Amino acid sequence: MTRFALTLEFDGTPFFGLQRQPHGPSVQQSVEDAAQRITGEEVKLASAGRTDTGVHALAMRSHIDIEKDIEPFRLMEALNAQLRPDPIAVMDCEVVPDDWHARFSCVGRSYVYRIANRRAPLTLERDRAWQVPQPLDAAAMHEAAQALVGHHDFTTFRSVQCQSASPVKTLDRLDVERDGEHVLIHASARSFLHHQVRSMVGCLALVGMGRWEVGRVKQALEARDRQELGLNAPPHGLYFVEAIYPDET
Repeated sequence: MTRFALTLEFDGTPFFGLQRQPHGPSVQQSVEDAAQRITGEEVKLASAGRTDTGVHALAMRSHIDIEKDIEPFRLMEALNAQLRPDPIAVMDCEVVPDDWHARFSCVGRSYVYRIANRRAPLTLERDRAWQVPQPLDAAAMHEAAQALVGHHDFTTFRSVQCQSASPVKTLDRLDVERDGEHVLIHASARSFLHHQVRSMVGCLALVGMGRWEVGRVKQALEARDRQELGLNAPPHGLYFVEAIYPDET
């Protein structure tokens, strides 16, 4: 049995998330089915993170175990051929030790959230960015975001469906920058709560619109109450960017 680490890029629009679902298509199902057609084996995909319906990935790290004797490059090419026409691409494939695990070996995860700050309808970025027509103050959003960096109880920014044992997380980075008509929110942590990034982005957007004062984000955090959440940003602006492992730091 050989363990292969995969780096996946995918458009989450047609999927009910990364993880296999009983009620609709998933990225996991597509990759597992493709691997089974290649090897004739039942293959299980494990990944560094989970993504909701409509969330995208630029470099999701995953792994599969295969008995068939196959070179990593040939496996990557075969998977990409079998995955068509699903919007999933295997960007890299390598052999890793048996004790390497895409999820449990991961020590850091990064996301970027893309806001298209313009009035004109989206064409090329439809379903790939959150359109906010009101002018956003990215500097105020960044200032407000710094109150969330560090070790906190993020109950306010946690989905009621979250299965994490604790609402306490350490947020390593939450930066907001403007790039032309886009506002980009960069978030990094060892792990995140369900909907945490989208919930934080939604509140920061309220600051950017002028509907919340900068200090309101800190007040929402300290309330530790989901009822204090101002807005949950839609999934289609969120991208999984990077998974970090000890041997790669």
